[in-house]
Amino acid sequence: MDNNQPKDQTSPAPAIERVRHDTRRRTLTAESVVDITPGMRRITLTGDDLADFISLAPDDHIKIFLPADDGGEERRDYTPRRYDNAGRKLTIDFALHEAGPVTRWAIGARPGDRLEIGGPRGSAVISKAVTRWLLIGDETALPAIGRRIEESPSETLITTVAAVTGPLEEQTFDTSAELHVHWAHRPLSQATDATALLKLLRAVDIQPETFIWVAAEASVTRDIRAHLLERGCPLGWIKASGYWVFGKADTTEKFG
Repeated sequence: MDNNQPKDQTSPAPAIERVRHDTRRRTLTAESVVDITPGMRRITLTGDDLADFISLAPDDHIKIFLPADDGGEERRDYTPRRYDNAGRKLTIDFALHEAGPVTRWAIGARPGDRLEIGGPRGSAVISKAVTRWLLIGDETALPAIGRRIEESPSETLITTVAAVTGPLEEQTFDTSAELHVHWAHRPLSQATDATALLKLLRAVDIQPETFIWVAAEASVTRDIRAHLLERGCPLGWIKASGYWVFGKADTTEKFG
């Protein structure tokens, strides 16, 4: 018997409130550009358009708009890593290993550069009654994982299992929560392979009433979700998304 099988869990799944937001385009200016790891660039944007910006959940997404080479428009989803309405500031983390137009913008970004965003269109707000979290993901999930960690109160227990290319890509987080971080190292060439994450995950003791959040490449998320269900984790306590799909630009998948 697997000693890390979840114990019997009879509590109902936590409520998830879906809140829609009025959306509009906002034109912002880069205030600072900092590499928090060799492969992750943090850009803080500012502008009066942020006065009524709303983001109620750590895994919200905004749209970034950039001109396309064919005269059209490129659109990509990114996570609001931090925001401050009073200070008119929005922070976004960009994984620099990607090859898309927004990544190229981020690589060349300098203070004073302009960027147009829209959204979030909505937020999925998970009940504050949840005090135990298991967060699983790859580089694309780290902004949402980091925000969840840093916004959680002291009575929260958070375990993370995250895949990065090596020790230099490991991040640190400021939080009042009790935090246990496990890093899986694998090359980017294996970003569509769940093996490294599953190896660590099998050793994690998943306690009852643990909300499990998963985001990675779609096939990786699918394999992790299957593993969790095999271990008896209740479906209502899992939120899983394919933040990207190998070979397809600007594509996501949701698994519940």
